[in-house]
Amino acid sequence: MVGYIDNAVVGSQIRIRFDGGFDNPFPDRAEFFYAKCGCYTGLAGVIPQAFDPNASGPGSSAGVPQTLNFQQLYVDAEYAPHPRFSFSVEFPVRWFQIQGFQPIPPFPAFSNQSGLGDVRVGFKAAMVASEDRDVTFQLRAYVPSGDASKGMGTDHSSLEPALLYHQKVSQRAAVESQIGAWLPIGGNAGVPTAGSDKFSGKVFFYGIGPSYELYTGSRVRFVPVVEVVGWHVLNGFQTQPGGPLLGAAVDASGTDVVNIKFGARTSIDARSSFYVGYGRALTDATWYKDIVRFEYRYSF
Repeated sequence: MVGYIDNAVVGSQIRIRFDGGFDNPFPDRAEFFYAKCGCYTGLAGVIPQAFDPNASGPGSSAGVPQTLNFQQLYVDAEYAPHPRFSFSVEFPVRWFQIQGFQPIPPFPAFSNQSGLGDVRVGFKAAMVASEDRDVTFQLRAYVPSGDASKGMGTDHSSLEPALLYHQKVSQRAAVESQIGAWLPIGGNAGVPTAGSDKFSGKVFFYGIGPSYELYTGSRVRFVPVVEVVGWHVLNGFQTQPGGPLLGAAVDASGTDVVNIKFGARTSIDARSSFYVGYGRALTDATWYKDIVRFEYRYSF
C-alpha cells in the first residue's frame, strides 16, 4: 500500500487519515475543492454579467478568498463480503484558514471555517486478484453534505470512476497506479452567468507509485514509497480578480497539476499499518504547494 494512490487490493479495513495542505491559491477551481466563490453575489453593480445571486461558495460579498491552508480528517470504512468486491463510506471533516483575501469594502474579511465535508460512498470490483497482481475498478460518489457557504463542500454531487493497479515486481518491490476521472453532476453557473457552461469542471487524474520493502522483521515491515500524482482539468472556471473573463475569472480548461509524494508505510503484524508522507507541487498550477499526510489502517 502506498500513501496517495488508491489501493487496488480489495479487503475489509478501517482507515483514519489526516491531511495538512498549504497555499491553495484557487480554492474554487472547477469546484473541485469547494463551490464557486460567494463573492459573485456582490457584483450586481460592478460586473453585471458576472453577478450570480446563487453562487454558493464562501466569500459572500465580503470579498475573494485567494490563498488558504487546510486540514482534513477522513474516517473511511471498507467492507468486503467477497474477496473480489467491497463497498465503502468515508466521512471527512475539514478546517481551513484564509491566508490571502481581497476584500470588498466595507465588508469584513471572510473568517476561517470548519465542519463536515462531502461524504463519499463507493465500491470496488476486482477484475484480477492474484498473489502478484491486482486490477480493480472503483466507483465513488460524492454526496453534497458539506456546507458550501463555509467552503466545506462543492454544492453538487460527483462521480469518480477509476481503474486501480497493483503489481508485485519482486519479493520486496511493488508498483501501484491509478487512472480515473472526477465527474461533477450540476454545479454553479459559469462566467458569464447567463452562459451555458458550469463553473464546475471534469478532472482527469492519474498516479504511479513504486515501493520497496526496506526492512522485514518478525512483526514489523518498513516500506518507503515515492509517488507521482497528476490532475488535468478538462473544463470549468476559477475565480481570479482581473482575469480575462469579465475581470473576474479564468477558464480553467487545460490546467495541469502534478505532485511528487515521499513517504513510508510501517506495518505491524498483518493488520495494522501507519503511513507518514510529504508532497510537493511540481507545476506552477497547484491544488496546494505542500501537503503532509498521516494515516492509520486496520484490516480485518
